[in-house]
Amino acid sequence: MPIPLPPGVKVRVEGATVMVEKGKVALANPLPRGITCAVGQGAVTFQRADDTRQQRALHGLTRALVANAVKGVHEGFTRDLEIVGIGYKAQVQGRVLQLALGFSHPIDFPIPDGIEIKVDKQTRLAIGGADRQKVGQVAAEIRALRPPEPYKGKGIKYADEVIKKKAGKAGKTGAAAGA
Repeated sequence: MPIPLPPGVKVRVEGATVMVEKGKVALANPLPRGITCAVGQGAVTFQRADDTRQQRALHGLTRALVANAVKGVHEGFTRDLEIVGIGYKAQVQGRVLQLALGFSHPIDFPIPDGIEIKVDKQTRLAIGGADRQKVGQVAAEIRALRPPEPYKGKGIKYADEVIKKKAGKAGKTGAAAGA
């Protein structure tokens, strides 16, 4: 299935690498052995050398990675996080995300190149960038700093994530409780 090229996006093949560019944003994807790439007529197509199971899998993987790169340089990818908890907040200072997550110290998270983080109301983070894998990885690393706990739901969660809350410990009543 060919990948249509939006206006302004340039794709070129350099040896065993597919370069996708638009303006200052450029992404590179390696081409596995046996997979060839052709650019023409406003679309990118891929061919495989033989019809083995591994070549079919690599063909689909390579096509998906290049399609993600084309979408990334054209529109970009975003991942939204929410911070839940009293006193939990975030702010961006330069290329550092500062988080207060209920620990005795603030957490400084350096923002990698190619990633932008915007903070709304100190509790909503929007992580954006052209590389889909990098955006998802940064979002996962930030979430791992304080994953949501199942009793009160406090922590960092994806905006579309639903936390199943567990019932707390039932209190005892009667004379046994005071003893």
